[in-house]
Amino acid sequence: MTDTAHPDTVLIIDFGSQVTQLIARRVREAGVYSEIVPFQSAQEAFRRMKPKAVILSGSPASTVDIGSPRAPQEIFEAGIPVLGICYGEQTMCAQLGGKVESGHHREFGRAFLEIEDESALFDGVWAKGTRHQVWMSHGDRVTALPAGFRVIGTSTGAPYAAIADEKRRFYAVQFHPEVVHTPDGAKLLANFVHNIAGLAGDWTMAAYREQAIAAIRAQVGDGRVICALSGGVDSSVAAVLIHEAIGERLTCIFVDHGLMRKGEGEQVVSMYREHYNIPLVHVQAQEMFLSALEGEADPEKKRKTIGRLFIEVFEDEAKKLADAGKPADFLAQGTLYPDVIESVSFTGGPSVTIKSHHNVGGLPERMKMKLVEPLRELFKDEVRALGRELGLPDHFIERHPFPGPGLAIRCPGAVTRDKLDILREADAIYLDEIRKAGLYNAIWQAFAVLLPVQTVGVMGDGRTYEYVCALRAVTSVDGMTADFYHYDMEFLGRAATRIINEVRGINRVVYDVTSKPPGTIEWE
Repeated sequence: MTDTAHPDTVLIIDFGSQVTQLIARRVREAGVYSEIVPFQSAQEAFRRMKPKAVILSGSPASTVDIGSPRAPQEIFEAGIPVLGICYGEQTMCAQLGGKVESGHHREFGRAFLEIEDESALFDGVWAKGTRHQVWMSHGDRVTALPAGFRVIGTSTGAPYAAIADEKRRFYAVQFHPEVVHTPDGAKLLANFVHNIAGLAGDWTMAAYREQAIAAIRAQVGDGRVICALSGGVDSSVAAVLIHEAIGERLTCIFVDHGLMRKGEGEQVVSMYREHYNIPLVHVQAQEMFLSALEGEADPEKKRKTIGRLFIEVFEDEAKKLADAGKPADFLAQGTLYPDVIESVSFTGGPSVTIKSHHNVGGLPERMKMKLVEPLRELFKDEVRALGRELGLPDHFIERHPFPGPGLAIRCPGAVTRDKLDILREADAIYLDEIRKAGLYNAIWQAFAVLLPVQTVGVMGDGRTYEYVCALRAVTSVDGMTADFYHYDMEFLGRAATRIINEVRGINRVVYDVTSKPPGTIEWE
């Protein structure tokens, strides 16, 4: 992105807190664009982005330790508002001439903040003399304020729980306003970006769409782009956005590997061809994939086989396009912001954690193509909002995540065509029951798993010896942690009865009540 892409940016300097991403989300929810950078590269980012305000995150580090991370001094000299959160408050005080000590009363979890004074940060949210729940997580505390600051809030364990230097527009809090356990926290962050920094809340998906289209046109010029469609939300939104920018110079390649859910391949093809008129190559590669996977039981080998074949098929299709006089210079990917945020390590500098997209991992290097990643600044819920803005149907945008290797990893043990067919039918009935019960959007992900176990059953007058089907459903915000969905037993009984009655090959159904951690969402 160019420096002019987001004139009103809030820079969030990450000192390694587990919840820094939440700060960015809260600022964006207030309609203001924000970006996270690790403290090690904060100075360079500050000069490049020219942000209108800065937020300093929390950290597992201690400001009293030698060599602990600091914010670039120039942010305090730039005349822009700065908000310090937890460690951010402590480093702000330490850098501006105050004092921080360790070994005092530790505060972890829920605490209550006494509002000592009026402040622009609390305006319209908290009145002087009132008491409010906040979320604390700190061992060190500020023991002396820098010149110019005054106390605006205290808690039992933190006499300087909220401080302000109104003249310089510096504010800091010892609690975490970004987490849901501080019920009014999002309003405080909105006050900071709107009232204190004076930024309009005009960062919308309509504005992002315009910017993204301009950026794609600038990057691609008169070149051609190919996009690997998985049928999922991210690659689909990326494809529709790029098509809006460059039209016919985008070709989508949809590799049907025979591991999709029931009717899914047909849905994807009809949506692109009929609704969007996007050039689409539909590769029927089921035979190739299923033959290679037949009898394979090792989960890692399944993933590797699927990944390798995908690259081979994709390369083959790209070559056909080149031979037909339509060579592509760019490869589109649906990479999202959480995949590209640099995670902070205090020893060896920032460790960059960039995931390879499950479908196109390894492709850019092999094919020597430049990447177009129009969603790399967005969180998942923002991608869905952009999809709506682009006119994608709701039932498509709200779809649950689906893994790249598809049903192969929901079939523990050896993969066979028969088992995949049985699983497809069971999964379709389960999702149908979830939709009928009005639960689809309350669940992050739901699916059936066919276990490599056969059990004895009774059907009519005869004994059966058939497979066990496990049902899985979880709630989650981002897929990093998840809880199993608490169905009522009537629903589970109904779904199980239908699966056993309608799917030949299954005579027993179980429900998975494992959360993540310790389990993963998928079984393999």
